[in-house]
Amino acid sequence: MTHEDDMNDPANTEAVISLPTDFEFNPVPSRPDVIPDKPPDLGPLAAFRGRFIGRGFNVIFRPNSQITPSDLPNQVPDINNVLELNLTKETLSFASALGTVPNRGSLDQPDVFLNGVPYLQVIDDITKPGPPTPGIHVEPGLWMIVPKTENPHEVKKTVTRMASIPHGATVCAEGTYHRFDRSPKIPPINITPVEAVTKTLFPQASQDINNAYTSRIPQDLSSYKVEGTITEAILADPNTVLRNAIVDQTITGGTILSISTDRRGPLTGGGTSNIAFLEGNPRPNARAARMIATFWIETVEHTVTIEPLGHHEVQQVPIRHRVRASAPGQIDLHLLIPPPPKPLTKPVDLKVWTVQIQYSQTVFLNFLGLLWPHVSVATLVPKDPILVPHSVWHQTRSERTPVIAPA
Repeated sequence: MTHEDDMNDPANTEAVISLPTDFEFNPVPSRPDVIPDKPPDLGPLAAFRGRFIGRGFNVIFRPNSQITPSDLPNQVPDINNVLELNLTKETLSFASALGTVPNRGSLDQPDVFLNGVPYLQVIDDITKPGPPTPGIHVEPGLWMIVPKTENPHEVKKTVTRMASIPHGATVCAEGTYHRFDRSPKIPPINITPVEAVTKTLFPQASQDINNAYTSRIPQDLSSYKVEGTITEAILADPNTVLRNAIVDQTITGGTILSISTDRRGPLTGGGTSNIAFLEGNPRPNARAARMIATFWIETVEHTVTIEPLGHHEVQQVPIRHRVRASAPGQIDLHLLIPPPPKPLTKPVDLKVWTVQIQYSQTVFLNFLGLLWPHVSVATLVPKDPILVPHSVWHQTRSERTPVIAPA
């Protein structure tokens, strides 16, 4: 199934999240004079609006119970873990901003006010040819922006992601953000299991892409290797998928969000929590021990060519334009360009900037005395048609239209 077929598949279910139109927090501080005049600025989270859709890659080592072992086409010796690989399709939906969220201070810290965006993430497995297999991941949560504080002493605003995972884990990951210019430098990431204290790596036979007789799903990766969807480079470093997705794009800048559940300075909040089954007794079954993630909110520049339009063709309706994905397997963009102010006698090139989200996330699962990386990456673009402002027809060489959010 191509990405165009996928977008037009009537059986393709959409994940949507929304708040009641009249919902808003009502801050009740002890002194009326400290009530904010308007909700706190969302900062980089302002880009999180509407619905995004895209493709990605998922890597997870999980226990292979000898009581209920995984069913593998080629029999292998008893192995205590299995490596599962998923090509993924993802929908990430954002609701409206929460507004002014009051948090009470204590003796040496006045009240603070947060703002944030609820989200719903749904991921399908599209590894096998044919219709996607729904339901490998669903995650409701919140992205929040936190002001700088004296207690704790945080000199800059921070961002926090609070998420719930149906397998029995919740995470609270806090971190910082900063701007970047041009295309981002996405670092490599290692999927090899590691011993928590000594940091010793324990490579697995399943990490060999050419081994079809190993504890892995899928076992035989030869067809994926030929198609380029799972290669040696991707299996060794899943962030390769992110770099491949943007290699032919013009990215003019953006914002990096770096978050973690680590309770280490300077940010002492965050953590993971697991149900009793995951925690296990006396040893964990598969406890989510730690999560780190990086989100790149990117500004992508497109050159859109509009063909000549005569008097009778210039109507007061938007021009529908499809921006083809620059990398195989990625998703096309759909633009609604306002009608030109006058007839066009020759083709016109317009510059349009849109928002794109890329992320790389690692959850370390604790079982069998090791930390096993569970890595997820994806590249996401607005799902709904993007309404281009009228100013697109009046650009000069020194002007740039603002980043365009989903309509």
